[in-house]
Amino acid sequence: MPDQTTQSTPNKEVSVVTLAAIEAARATLQGTIVPTPLLPSDRLSSDVGGRIFVKAENTQRAGSFKLRGAYTRMCALSPDERRRGVIAHSAGNHAQGVALAARLLGIPATVVMPEYAPLAKVAATRRYGANVILHGASFDDAGAYARTLQQQQGLTYVHAFDDPLIVAGQGTVGLEILEQLPEVSTLLVPVGGGGLIGGIAVAVRARKPGVRIIGVQAEGCPSVLLSLAAGEPVSVPQARTIADGIAVKRPGNVTLPLIRELVDEVITVDDDEIARAIVYTLQHLRLVTEGAGAVGVAALLAGKVRPQPDEQVCVVLSGGNIDANFLARVIEQVLVKQGRYVVLHTSVPDRPGNLARLLRYAADEGANVIDIQHRRAAWQVPLDRTGIELILEVRDEEHGRAVISRLEEAGYCIERVGAGEYPG
Repeated sequence: MPDQTTQSTPNKEVSVVTLAAIEAARATLQGTIVPTPLLPSDRLSSDVGGRIFVKAENTQRAGSFKLRGAYTRMCALSPDERRRGVIAHSAGNHAQGVALAARLLGIPATVVMPEYAPLAKVAATRRYGANVILHGASFDDAGAYARTLQQQQGLTYVHAFDDPLIVAGQGTVGLEILEQLPEVSTLLVPVGGGGLIGGIAVAVRARKPGVRIIGVQAEGCPSVLLSLAAGEPVSVPQARTIADGIAVKRPGNVTLPLIRELVDEVITVDDDEIARAIVYTLQHLRLVTEGAGAVGVAALLAGKVRPQPDEQVCVVLSGGNIDANFLARVIEQVLVKQGRYVVLHTSVPDRPGNLARLLRYAADEGANVIDIQHRRAAWQVPLDRTGIELILEVRDEEHGRAVISRLEEAGYCIERVGAGEYPG
């Protein structure tokens, strides 16, 4: 917990969001949101230590925690503001939260999304009834255009995080965690713009001040870390991460003081660690999470947070809106690094029957062929031979090595691509 003895009076931005505001938001949300489950994970506890629980906000309506803040904010609109409608910009989850809240409240909604926004999130936002406009190459470009439309059309802007009512709505996650896991001692929370961790921190510090709160950012967009070091919100030049839901280049004027005053530590995880966590959560927790939602699990698996043996740790899985095609690519890459998929390069004489002979050796060792490609000119193999790329499914790393040894014993020169780097 931050050292309270060295603090002066609370920052004025911190005092904007109070426990009373979060409790009021909870009353507003009653019957609209799903009180999401808090689930124990024996496997994760065994692998990283402590007693690990996950707060499954990926099972919330619209697939993330964002409905909490959007609905809270939009319930506070005047009748005239509701009639004119709202506008927001988002790469995905806030867009869906705003769109669903608007539909539930009968408010016209326009959402500006960057042109690169995941197709699944664009489609979902439209399905909830919002007018979706794709504009700009970045989140910031979409935001600038949304502000222009707001002024032109007299709409109310619903910010993704930098609004006290938004933060209060997100803070209801913290109230639920404390009720579901009263003895929690450490919280791991994804950090993008800071609305989720800011709201949770206000609730937790008011009810159970000794809890350690750790924010987890994507290494490819560490805007909060840089801003904390600078003492004010600063922008990172670019966001390069698979965790698009937290790829926010600049934290807010409301949220950064909350993080500075109430959060113990902010750490980062890289894309390989995030990818591993996405697949681990799918395999062992039986839950689908997007990159942003998996960063807390990533921090644990990477050893960046090491729980004590009896410590109760809660990891917030903030969202599950991941494109199916992208998820398939992530799974394949991680299976290679787990040693479950073995990618091999070799060559065979360019005559009938030689490929079948190679595959028989692999099959005799129990390997399943996932993909096979012929490579000739690109690999510069001798003219009388054909380069072969094999992707084999094996039981584990040990089995993969046994398959390679058998092929080498049979006379094949084997080059392995992407050897297993971590356990399944």
